Amino acid sequence: MNLFDVYSLYEIEPVRGEGSRVYTADGTEYLDLYGGHAVISIGHAHPAYVKALSQQVARLGFYSNSVLNSLQTALAGKLGRISGYSDYNLFLCNSGAEANENAIKLASFTTGRNKILAFGKAFHGRTSGAVAATDNPAIRAPFNVTDNVVFVPLNDIEAARRELSTREYAAAIIEGIQGVSGIHEPSDSFLRELIEMCHANGSKLILDEIQSGYGRSGKFFAHQRSGIRPDIITCAKGIANGFPCGAVLIAPDIPARKGMLGTTFGGNHLACAAALAVLDVMENEMLIDNAAVVGEYLIGELRKLPQVTDVRGRGLMIGFEVDGFTGPELRRRLLFDEHIFTGGAGQNTVRLLPALGLTMDDASRFIESLKKVLA
Repeated sequence: MNLFDVYSLYEIEPVRGEGSRVYTADGTEYLDLYGGHAVISIGHAHPAYVKALSQQVARLGFYSNSVLNSLQTALAGKLGRISGYSDYNLFLCNSGAEANENAIKLASFTTGRNKILAFGKAFHGRTSGAVAATDNPAIRAPFNVTDNVVFVPLNDIEAARRELSTREYAAAIIEGIQGVSGIHEPSDSFLRELIEMCHANGSKLILDEIQSGYGRSGKFFAHQRSGIRPDIITCAKGIANGFPCGAVLIAPDIPARKGMLGTTFGGNHLACAAALAVLDVMENEMLIDNAAVVGEYLIGELRKLPQVTDVRGRGLMIGFEVDGFTGPELRRRLLFDEHIFTGGAGQNTVRLLPALGLTMDDASRFIESLKKVLA
């Protein structure tokens, strides 16, 4: 049997990682500024993370959601305290797409409506409902095309107002910072007006913080800069540092009903142990503050380079474009000439999504390597 050939692969295989570095079998070291699509939040093989998972798998790796699991309760309490959403309720699942599927379903259950408002260049996942709300026809199968999702341009408040005023929408779904499309932000004023319009017209606001959340922007959630409190928040990526885990944070005024949501593997013992370890490390090592400081340095240094035509983002969620290189060309040069992993987004954006503990020395190394390539 062969693998289904859907990925474009670099001819490099990391077999070991430590902090912000990965290594191939021959010992070649690479600086990891992509974290496997923003997943590695506290660094590769963090000792506290390894210990927590090892101890838990030696005790109990899995049982279903038909019994009590005190790790889930502990995770809900710690996540609520650190994020500032202690009065919200938590539903645990396995991935970002699954979190968005459940968020959309929950909004529809609650409002009795079947339409979703989404935004230009959005990416919410590849499963049925999530991909229908993703603004990329190339990854939507005919089955996923529906009149129940309407797209309007990001930050176009009048277009959003026209749609929501019809009172047909269960929810609007928006990313804290758009990642896949190239690091584009909703403005603070747009988010504030959007949630007011949603509530005035009986709709819910879903904030997709799957990539932009968990400290990456220099706040726990990117939307917290605007001062709003969404009805539903979705998380995944960095929540468990590589162990599959997703989460939906649900406002206290949204009622639960037995059986309305469910999952086999979501919130299992290993996932919860991993997620608790991540929060412990984030808090003990002040990683959100570090993301803000090191991110500000990187953005400032990138803007000094004459070949860099645009820099976008916050914290350690950064996109930039360079004159004279396509994004894929620059990424290959950085990877094969300088041994630095970066990511791509949009047409020509290079995307940086490193572990939140990235040091200033490693950030400086990247800037010097970039200067070398551009020269």
